[in-house]
Amino acid sequence: MSDEPTPAKRRKAPLWLETLGLLAVAIVMALLIKTLLVQAFYIPSSSMKPGLVINDRILVQKVSYWFGGSPERGDVVVFEDPGGWLNGEVTGPTNLVTQGMAKIGLYPTGGHLVKRVVGVEGDTIVCCDEAGRLEINGVAIEAEEFIKPQRKCDGPMPGTCDWTAGPIPEGSIFVMGDNRNASADSSARLCEDTQPNCDTEAAYVPGDLVVGKVFALVWPLSHAEFIGQPDAFDDVPNG
Repeated sequence: MSDEPTPAKRRKAPLWLETLGLLAVAIVMALLIKTLLVQAFYIPSSSMKPGLVINDRILVQKVSYWFGGSPERGDVVVFEDPGGWLNGEVTGPTNLVTQGMAKIGLYPTGGHLVKRVVGVEGDTIVCCDEAGRLEINGVAIEAEEFIKPQRKCDGPMPGTCDWTAGPIPEGSIFVMGDNRNASADSSARLCEDTQPNCDTEAAYVPGDLVVGKVFALVWPLSHAEFIGQPDAFDDVPNG
């Protein structure tokens, strides 16, 4: 018979304590994912038709713009309001539960805008050529694959298809909605001759306001898909 003492029996933690521990770990993981990798948003308007419609749920990944990366032409990006773009209309989670879930990235967040990058620093954009196409650095863009068919041209601002933007300032982007006739985007904020006190840089979005690139439409499931970059901008030279 052995004289060695038997080990004490391990005491099992109460179920409620294990549950709280697992919940804490899940919240920390969700916060890390939201902060560093992926965040959920929803589409608040019709400005990105036909690809994205009101209340679609999208996922935004942030890795592409790390370590010196920056938005490219054709990317669909989510960005913070540069100032007055939302006109005070910020929609989002409506109760304490969904607000709490949004804080840790488990529910789509409001207060942001979703647009497509049309120009990057140094680019000059002209609207439009004789065929109604945008020209970026002298190259016409065949945009039918992703924009909603337009009445006159592929790049209207309110009331006209005759404008020029750029060169775009360093570190900034020029964005437009795919539903060009119903999008209060960069083109709507260009200075016109009738606006002598207009801010000439109000049309451009600073890169540090960009949250990330949209890579997936996840809800509703009926048209869930991965969102890639169109090839319409492949032939555009650097500005």
